Amino acid sequence: MAQTQQAQVWLDAAASNVRRRLRLALAAAITGTVLLCLQAALLAWALQQAIFEQAGVQELVPALAAYLLLAGLRFLLAVRGRRASFEAGQEVVATTRKRILDHMRRLGPVWLTHQSGGARITQVVDGIDALAPYYARYLPQKAASALLPLVIVATVFPFDWVSATVMLVSAPLVPLFMVLLGDAAERASQRRWLSLTRLGEQFFDSLRGLVTLRLFGAGQVRRKHLARASDAYRRETMAVLRMAFLSSLVLEFFATVSIAVVAVLVGFRLLWGDLDFFRGMYALLLAPEFFLPLRALGALRHARMDALSVATDLDSLLSQAPGPSVQAAGPRSESCMTHAAVALDLKAVRYRHEADRGGVLDFSLSVPAGAHVVLVGASGSGKSTLLQLLLGFLAPQAGSIRVDGADLSTLDPAAWRRRLAWVPQRPHLFAGTLRDNVLMACPQADDAQLERVAAQVGLDSVLQALPAGWDTRLGEYGHGLSGGQAQRVALARALLRDASLVLLDEPTQQLDAGSAATIQRGLTTLRRDRTVIEAAHRLARALQADLVVVMERGRIVESGTPEVLMHAGGAFQHLLEAEAAA
Repeated sequence: MAQTQQAQVWLDAAASNVRRRLRLALAAAITGTVLLCLQAALLAWALQQAIFEQAGVQELVPALAAYLLLAGLRFLLAVRGRRASFEAGQEVVATTRKRILDHMRRLGPVWLTHQSGGARITQVVDGIDALAPYYARYLPQKAASALLPLVIVATVFPFDWVSATVMLVSAPLVPLFMVLLGDAAERASQRRWLSLTRLGEQFFDSLRGLVTLRLFGAGQVRRKHLARASDAYRRETMAVLRMAFLSSLVLEFFATVSIAVVAVLVGFRLLWGDLDFFRGMYALLLAPEFFLPLRALGALRHARMDALSVATDLDSLLSQAPGPSVQAAGPRSESCMTHAAVALDLKAVRYRHEADRGGVLDFSLSVPAGAHVVLVGASGSGKSTLLQLLLGFLAPQAGSIRVDGADLSTLDPAAWRRRLAWVPQRPHLFAGTLRDNVLMACPQADDAQLERVAAQVGLDSVLQALPAGWDTRLGEYGHGLSGGQAQRVALARALLRDASLVLLDEPTQQLDAGSAATIQRGLTTLRRDRTVIEAAHRLARALQADLVVVMERGRIVESGTPEVLMHAGGAFQHLLEAEAAA
C-alpha cells in the first residue's frame, strides 16, 4: 500500500507541468456536456411538439438546426479536448524520458555496466510509453467522471427531481465496485509489468549473445526460454484484460439497472399523469449520459494500474543518488585544442565496489607531467577501477586525486574530460561512417589531420582496403571491422583529441600478436608530450614505461622503473617469469 501511495505521489508530481492542458481538456468536456443538455432539451421539445402538438416540419426546423449546430460545436470541443489531453500525455512521456536518461548519465557508465540492458531498455521505452494513456485518457476521464454527472443531475433536478435522486443514489455503486476490484487489478498489472521486464531482459541478452548461442548449438534451448517468457507475459496480459472486462461488466450492469429504474419510474408517472412528456423525455435522454463518464473511467482503470507499476520502478531508479564526481557534464565543446601534459597526485585513495568486487585501497602515487606509467597485476587487482576514478566516473570514498595541484572533485567534469583520451579494451564504435567515429574526438578536424593520425596508428592500410575509405559505413559496435582494426580507430580518435592525459585499459589484450605490434607502435606515438596511465596485460609494455606500478588486491605492492624492478627479485620479476613460462 505504501509503495502504491508513493507511486501515486510520483505520478501526481509528473503531472505538474501539464495541468494547464488537462484543465483545458476538462473545460472542453464540461462545455460539451452543457451543450449536450441543451441538445436533449431541444430533442425532447421537438418530440413533444411533433407527437402531441401536431407541429409541422417548418415549425421544427429552427430546433433541428440548433440541434445540429450544437452537435457540431460538441464535436469541435471534443477534438480540442482530446488534442489537449494527448499533448499532455506526450509531454509527460518526453519529459520523463529525458529525466530518466539524464539521471542514468549522472549515475555514470560504471553503474550502467552492472545493470540489465534489456530491463533498462524496457523501462525507458515501453515503460515510459505506458504513462501516456494515464495522462492523456485516465486523468481527464477521472476529472470528468466527478464533474460531468453533477452538471447533468443539476440540469435534470429542476425538471424531474425523482429521476435526479435515483441517479445520485445509484452513482456511488460504480466507484464502490471499482475500489473492490482495485487490489486484484493492481496485483495483476504488477505481475504483467514484471513479466514484460523479464521478457525484455531475455530477448536483449539473446540478441547480444547470438553468436555464442549458434556456436554452442544452444539456439533451441534459448528459444524455449523465450517462448516460456512470452507465454508468461501472455498469461499476465490476459489476466489484466479479464479484470478489465469483469470491471466493465459490473459497471455496465449497475449503470443499466439504474437507467432502467429511471425509465420505469418515468413511464409510470407519465401513465399516472404526474409527469409531462417533455420533462420525462429530458430525464430519459440524459440518464445514459449521466453514467457514461463513470463507465468510461472503469474501462480505463488498467491504464492507471500500468502507470503505477511503471512509476514504482522509475521512482526507485531516480532515488539512486550519483556519486559526488559522477555528475552531468556541461554543454559539449567542439574545441580539441592542444593541452599541456598534467601532473597527478593520488593520496590514500580508496574505493570499494559493492558485493566485494574489488577496488583500490589506500592508493598513493605521484605522476610527473609527461610520464608514462604502466599498471600491472592480476585481473581484479584494481587497475580498471583506478582508471575509472581518473575518468571521473567514480568518486573516491576516501583520499584525494589532485590534477596540477587542484582537487579533481572541484573541476568541471566537461572541462576535465576534454583534456582526456580514453582507449578501453573494447572500444565502442557507433553505427555510421568511419569518418564520423574518428571525428567525434575533434569535429572540426580536416582531412589532413585525419590522414596524419591514420598513418600514425596504421589505420591508413585499413582505409586502402575499404571500398569507400573514410566514408565506409560501419554497423553497430563497429561491425565490419576486426578487433585490431577497431582498436586502431580508437587510437586514431585518441590521437586526434590531442589530450593532456591518456588513459589506456589493456588495449592489446584481445588482439593477436601481429595486431598488437601495430597497436604498440601507435601507442608509442600517442604518448609523446602527454601523461599516459596504462593498465597493461602484456608485460612488454611495462618495459617501455617510465614507472611501473605492481598492484594486488587494490594496493601497490611494488613500484619503480622497469630496470630496477627487473632485478629486485620482487613481484614484478615474478610476473615476468610467469609470463615467460606461459
